[in-house]
Amino acid sequence: MRIALAQTEPLWEAKYENFERAERFLQEAREGQAELVLFPEMSMTGFSMHPEKIGEPAEEPETLNYFAKKAVEYGLYIGVGYVEYREPKSYNRYAMISPKGELLTDYRKIHPFTFGTESVHYAGGDSLSFCKVGDWTIAPFICYDLRFPEIFQLASPQAELIVVPANWPEDRVEHFKTLLKARAIENQCYIAGINRVGHARTSVYSGDSMIVDPLGRELAHGGRTEELLVADLDLEMVRKYRAAFPAKIDRKPELYRKLADGLHI
Repeated sequence: MRIALAQTEPLWEAKYENFERAERFLQEAREGQAELVLFPEMSMTGFSMHPEKIGEPAEEPETLNYFAKKAVEYGLYIGVGYVEYREPKSYNRYAMISPKGELLTDYRKIHPFTFGTESVHYAGGDSLSFCKVGDWTIAPFICYDLRFPEIFQLASPQAELIVVPANWPEDRVEHFKTLLKARAIENQCYIAGINRVGHARTSVYSGDSMIVDPLGRELAHGGRTEELLVADLDLEMVRKYRAAFPAKIDRKPELYRKLADGLHI
C-alpha cells in the first residue's frame, strides 16, 4: 500500500481557506498513485483551544462531509482531524474516509494534553478505533497519545499500521521522532506520524513527519516546510516479521493488571 502524509501549515482557525489549500495535497497524492493520504491533528484549523469557534456538531460535521466528497472525487482514502463540539467539553477527533465517501472510523483522542490546557476544553475518549483499508487494519491515535504505550499495545494485535496525526512543537520534536520509532519497534507494525509545520500563536512546528517500519527504519522523513511524503508499505513484511519474532507471546497482561492493582494505579 502506498501512503502519503500531508505535512501542512494550516491557516489559524480558517477552516474554509484550509479546505481549499488541502486540495493541492489530494491532487499530488493522486498523481503519485497513493491510496491513502493523511492530514495532521485538527487538520483544517490548527491546535485551537476554541472549540466553540471551530467545533462541528456530531450530527453534521462539515469537515467530514467536505472530505467525503473529495475522497470520491480523487479516489482516495483520507484521514482528517476535526473538533466535535459538545458542552461542557468537546472532542478532538480523527476520522478515516473511504474512496466511496464512507466514514470508516472516527476516533476520539484518549489523552487530552493537560500541559497545553487541552483538557480544560476537550474531554478524553474511552475507546480504540480501527478500520480496514484493503487488507490492512489501521488504528488512529492523536499526538499526545504517543506518550502512552499501553494503548498502542492494545491496538497492535489487530493493527498493522498505526497513524499518529499531531501538532507537535519543535521544542519537543526529538521526543516525537524517538517515540514514533519506539512504538513501531515495540508493536512490530508500521507507524505514520503526521505533523504540521510553521507558526501558530506562540508555538513553532518543525514538521519531522515520519513513516517508520516495524524494524524502526525510516521510510520517509519530512523537513521544515509543507510537503507530501510518500512511502510504500508491505503487509507481508509485517506478518512474516511477527511470525519470525513473536515477541508479543511473552507479554504478561494479567500480571501487569495485578501489579497495577497492588500499586493502586
